Amino acid sequence: MSDMTTDKTDANVDQKRKEAYFTASQGQLIWTRFKRNKSAMVGAVVLLALILSGLFAPFLTPYDPTIAGRDKSYENGAPQIPKFWDENGFSIVPFVYTYERTRSIKTNFRWVTTVNREKRRYLTFLPHGDPYTLFGMQFDRHLFGVDKGKVHLFGTDFNGKDIFSRTFHAINTSMAVGTIGVLIAFVMALIIGGVSGYYGGWIDSVLQMITDAIRTVPAIPLFMALAAFIPDTWSSEQRFFFISTILGLIGWPTLARRVRTHLLSERNQEYVLAARLCGASASHIIRRHLLPSFTSYIIVDLVISFPYMVLSETALSFIGLGLKDPVNSLGVMLQNVTKADVLLNYQWYFIPVIFFITLVLAFVFVGDGLRDAADPYSDNQK
Repeated sequence: MSDMTTDKTDANVDQKRKEAYFTASQGQLIWTRFKRNKSAMVGAVVLLALILSGLFAPFLTPYDPTIAGRDKSYENGAPQIPKFWDENGFSIVPFVYTYERTRSIKTNFRWVTTVNREKRRYLTFLPHGDPYTLFGMQFDRHLFGVDKGKVHLFGTDFNGKDIFSRTFHAINTSMAVGTIGVLIAFVMALIIGGVSGYYGGWIDSVLQMITDAIRTVPAIPLFMALAAFIPDTWSSEQRFFFISTILGLIGWPTLARRVRTHLLSERNQEYVLAARLCGASASHIIRRHLLPSFTSYIIVDLVISFPYMVLSETALSFIGLGLKDPVNSLGVMLQNVTKADVLLNYQWYFIPVIFFITLVLAFVFVGDGLRDAADPYSDNQK
């Protein structure tokens, strides 16, 4: 009897699973398939952690990253790694050593940093520090600090700025540039691709000529010309929005082509003809009927577009055509790693590179996972 009961239970479970599968919405099906992709899930967790760290960077980091000379006594300083014990004993509270800098004839009067292992500086949590604005509210609490002096987990740059603080704020800036650029490209792609695919004919021909013209514009020469056009009097915020807008204005053709192709194949379907017979306008049909049938692929394309926007901003800032100090972005921070002095003596300048690579790879894994999950013929849905 027990075996028969077990078989009936298993059969009921299988039946419920089949019913849930056939009654699930498109979003539920995509999420179910996405969860099966382990690399995509890991990428999603890492991406979420990086996004949150960028959003809450003012709280997570101990100092204002835009102030030059934040620690003049520790310029180009090495990372300070918290410890719990050493030869002097164990401590429940993590601590860092005191770094002392001196000049002498033996070193041709160059600064020499020595570690004083007898002077511990203990980390403190939720201390008061530099005021900042987060979600429209003023705060001065930070996640951590030290009881004496300053702490630099990733070291400092040549201006004495804290690289740890700069890195997390740079993630937020690069993500903001990518978001604005993607939104601009998204809106333009839906409008141009939707009109082109729905109407066809000469309208489609004209819009496709414009699309092809935009796609053939070389990005680097364009930005070199724009960099010469940007006045030196522009503020950091003006440069920020200008770069974001330009990235969006040249990033829409690929998605517009996909939207157009989908609408060309769907505009003669029965549900579209029924909407026309009911007197629905063209904009209503595109907005309420055609584009929603393409929603999953649009979302996937948006996610995949993010790393390219971030890469574009980073590349432009890296070669000096994008954002500049005092703006903190990953591209601005990567400008310093090409110097020979940095390569030989200050390897901690490469720490932001690790975060940049991690951010791009996380976007790639999530985008690939969403693309496979949204494709009903994907081989990954076993």
